[in-house]
Amino acid sequence: MDLEVKGVAASPASQAQAISGREKPLQDGPPNHGELRILAYLCKSHFFTFELFNGVPRLDLGSLVDSDDEEQDVIPNNLPAPTDKYKLNYQQYKTEVKEGHKQYSQRNAEKTKPQITHQQTPRKKIDEKCVQGAEADADDLTTLDRKALLQQGYADNPPIAQRGTRRSDAEIVAAEKKKQTVTEQVMTDHLSRIKTRSTLTENMLSHKVQFDGRVVSRNGHDACRELVGFFFTHDQSLTIYEYRQFGKNRTNVLPFIQKNIYCHQRGRRKGKQYQLGDFYVGANLTFLSSDHPGLPGSIKENTLLTLRITNVDQIALHSLNCRTDSVEHDDITNQEANDRLVFKAIQDVLREQLHKRGVRIVTRLGKYLRQVDKEGNGLLNKADFKQALEVFDLEVSENDFESLWLILNDNDNDNGKVDYGEFKRAIIGEMNEYRKSFVRKAFMKLDFNKTGSVSMIDIKKCYCAKKHPQVISDLRCNQGTSFSRNGASHIMNIRHFTEEEIKSSFLETLKDACSKSEEVSYGEFEDYYEGLSIGIVDDEDFVHILRTPWGI
Repeated sequence: MDLEVKGVAASPASQAQAISGREKPLQDGPPNHGELRILAYLCKSHFFTFELFNGVPRLDLGSLVDSDDEEQDVIPNNLPAPTDKYKLNYQQYKTEVKEGHKQYSQRNAEKTKPQITHQQTPRKKIDEKCVQGAEADADDLTTLDRKALLQQGYADNPPIAQRGTRRSDAEIVAAEKKKQTVTEQVMTDHLSRIKTRSTLTENMLSHKVQFDGRVVSRNGHDACRELVGFFFTHDQSLTIYEYRQFGKNRTNVLPFIQKNIYCHQRGRRKGKQYQLGDFYVGANLTFLSSDHPGLPGSIKENTLLTLRITNVDQIALHSLNCRTDSVEHDDITNQEANDRLVFKAIQDVLREQLHKRGVRIVTRLGKYLRQVDKEGNGLLNKADFKQALEVFDLEVSENDFESLWLILNDNDNDNGKVDYGEFKRAIIGEMNEYRKSFVRKAFMKLDFNKTGSVSMIDIKKCYCAKKHPQVISDLRCNQGTSFSRNGASHIMNIRHFTEEEIKSSFLETLKDACSKSEEVSYGEFEDYYEGLSIGIVDDEDFVHILRTPWGI
């Protein structure tokens, strides 16, 4: 009879004569699966149709699907049992596949994480819109301002916790080693000068407070000196040593200020003897340069030597405070508190004006004051400072300016002039000592010859922008792993930058702050980060901005 296939008409019997004359006829019984596939293909292709033997069931093309039974029949039943080696290899392969899938899932999660972070938890400490330079209300920002604000982007890429911990541990160990070395040298020097060495003498010298300090100077070599001082409570004397390190293993400790009883040389406490309450982080110690002939020549050029306390042994300080009388709150203390309120009121107003353009204004203000200082002694008169505020549109009321001037102009020997570095710190404020310590570390890494200035070529070589978040985003875009235009990058309107663009932006803004186009002094380097610091609330964000490009 004719073959009937669902959806295919039966052909006349005459068209199947060629097949019926085959040498090997079809076997009895239903055809196997392979033969049915061939028949279906031939029928569907309309090559021919033919009559089959009686007993062949109707062919249903819909039932021609692979079955598990067929696949199982392919596997022989007499296979040997797998060996232990095979089982071990299979387990290893299975584990590798699972681990690979896990890592792949983690990478995908990390790629999508920035989208969620930017949409759900925007940064409050740093204005990202300032970094992007795309705000609608940023008409007062210049191109240099936007380029300088790109440096704040490093804070968006937090450091690896483990690496940060290692660095912190290493820094702590180095600080403890320095402290021990200096202490041993101080005790050796002073005990050797005493003829009757006894336990009582050693106990007297042990009642001391150790502190770290730095020279307040525009000279980079002097500003980066590592100073360690001691205040002895038994006789109210103090001494300061300089710690020098040559290479990795060689160190030297030399007296910087000889042990003696000293008095304040500036401020409300001028002429007053130093006491335990004068030693705290941020306090200034002033000395007459003429009283210390052993000081370096660059320091002796100035009448006064000003040292800033950067760290204090709080445990020893607390212990000694408990043994001595509490600090008296006299009239001088109240006057100093009022002075700080005057400074803070002016600083709050100006820092609000400089929030987004701090780098440009602070650096150019310093550059302007250096140019006005024709004598080169760092002193300017009242009219010069008023003119500077007008040039840079820094609004300070007349009453606030007069109050500020009365506080700063307390030295009759300056003929009505004030150090412009001190004036700038008073009106704008300055970074805390924790931030400044990292600025000095970065500069000391660049100034390996300790000349106090660094060439632009060396800065270009050392500055690395590979880990800037926008550089990383640019690389992801080039590799095809960036977000879509409908993703977070499109929502926030972020422009990606190459490594070279970030570096060029930094060099351009830094060069604008320098008096010499191919050289950067420590003062100019510090002014740059002083201005950048104004717009950064968190200390660790600022530290990361320095750590990442400079590798410190």
